Amino acid sequence: MKFTMMIFAVLVYLGFMVYLGARLSKKNKTSDDMYLGGRKLGPLVTAMSAEASDMSSWLLMGLPGLALINGIGYNAGFAEAVWTAIGLAVGTYLNWLLVAKRIRIYSEKTRSNTIPAFLSDRFGDKAGFLTAIAAVVIIVFFVPYTASGFSAIGKLASALFNVDYHTVMIVGAIILVAYTVMGGFLAASITDLIQSVVMTIALFVVVCFGIENAGGMAAIGENILKIDGIESFGQYFSLTGTDGSFGFLPIVSTLAWGLGYFGMPHILLRFMAIEDKNKLKLSRRVGSAWVVISMGIAIFIGVLGYSFVANNGLLTAEGFDNESIVVYFANAIGSLDSFGAIIAGIIIAGILASIMSTADSQLLAASSSVSENLIKRFAWKNMGNKAQMWLARGSVLVIAAIAIVLAWNPNSSVFRIVSFAWAGFGAAFGPIVIFALFWKRTNKWGALAGIVSGGAIVFIWKFLIRPLGGAFDIYELLPAFIISSIAIVTVSLLTAKPDKEIEDTYEAVKAECKAK
Repeated sequence: MKFTMMIFAVLVYLGFMVYLGARLSKKNKTSDDMYLGGRKLGPLVTAMSAEASDMSSWLLMGLPGLALINGIGYNAGFAEAVWTAIGLAVGTYLNWLLVAKRIRIYSEKTRSNTIPAFLSDRFGDKAGFLTAIAAVVIIVFFVPYTASGFSAIGKLASALFNVDYHTVMIVGAIILVAYTVMGGFLAASITDLIQSVVMTIALFVVVCFGIENAGGMAAIGENILKIDGIESFGQYFSLTGTDGSFGFLPIVSTLAWGLGYFGMPHILLRFMAIEDKNKLKLSRRVGSAWVVISMGIAIFIGVLGYSFVANNGLLTAEGFDNESIVVYFANAIGSLDSFGAIIAGIIIAGILASIMSTADSQLLAASSSVSENLIKRFAWKNMGNKAQMWLARGSVLVIAAIAIVLAWNPNSSVFRIVSFAWAGFGAAFGPIVIFALFWKRTNKWGALAGIVSGGAIVFIWKFLIRPLGGAFDIYELLPAFIISSIAIVTVSLLTAKPDKEIEDTYEAVKAECKAK
């Protein structure tokens, strides 16, 4: 009976997501509606959609798992989680403050509905080089990012219900694709708002249960003090790091996660889609506050997790997975009584929400790159609205199928896959988005150099340089972001300045941004 109640709560949630997709499908009459919602998002939907689509399964699986003290001795995982969260919190706020309004105004003036299209329109790239390169970068990094979401769905269900990973992963992908294909950007955004609420409820429920299960905050503190190596706790927050575990370079490289926000296509699209640009200040406050609170709670769940797994004998259990700590909490709550089973179902729905709120946005961004920025831009320029819609939806299906193949391995780490994809977008698009919005002298050749060098350095640093260790063992986003910025400035200055028409548009956007 308890198991049935848990399943019922999850199915109600999933059914409601598909229902919303079907209802909102009627509002998608053009590809602009499909990919940008007709620029009609309200401030609350914009805020929560941007942040929920950002957090992904990383919030309820990757981050608590990273922060969880694993019983082998105090490790740098908790410190990495804290410094990462600080970097992301700062990056979130600065992205809203510096980028949101300006890219909303700029993209409307250039009539751009995707990030690749915006970059080409901003720099007057009539040949479409920037469109093509940016679209390829989005596909390369978003497909594995989406695959990590599908993988998280499979991990979740197999850990909770002891069912086949592959079967559940495919079923979850089908449900997610269904409402995304039908409802497009508007459905993704509105469901993201709902999903952010469900995620928040799940976080608070787990914290309350975790504190009670551990015997209160005093007992939690006692358990932490019993950990081997706890006396070296301070080194993980020191700027010197007595054994190099978390000294200056590791801290700076971890904080660099915040740089990624400037280049996230699915977040930037939310800025472009708000109906009233003057409401972005409200969106910034709501979104930034939610991010800080939710990440703080997720890290605290990792701390609670040590007491929980120690009290319940899970540390020695076969197949114990740090990233499934919230699932273990849900199982414990669901075993209490029927009401607990419903609450557990809501927690599981919260994890699904964190996964789906990102994967739907990734699917749309990747499919728009295929249909809008590659096929329509270069092969079928006179495509009608009906054909555009079919192509858009077909692209979602193809991207999802490829992501399912990539997610076939159940042993992949959610945190590590997200980390790599985040670095890719942050380095390839982050610098050029900032320069495009704030430096008039930037030209299309500088933009091209920045995108290519940023994306390439992520791969080179990750697989060739970082394994060397020592001073090179830093998050690939930081060096790639710096090199991309240098490439943009250098190449722009060495080549011809932008045409007068492009500079006039820049000045018009700048003036409108300053206007009240």
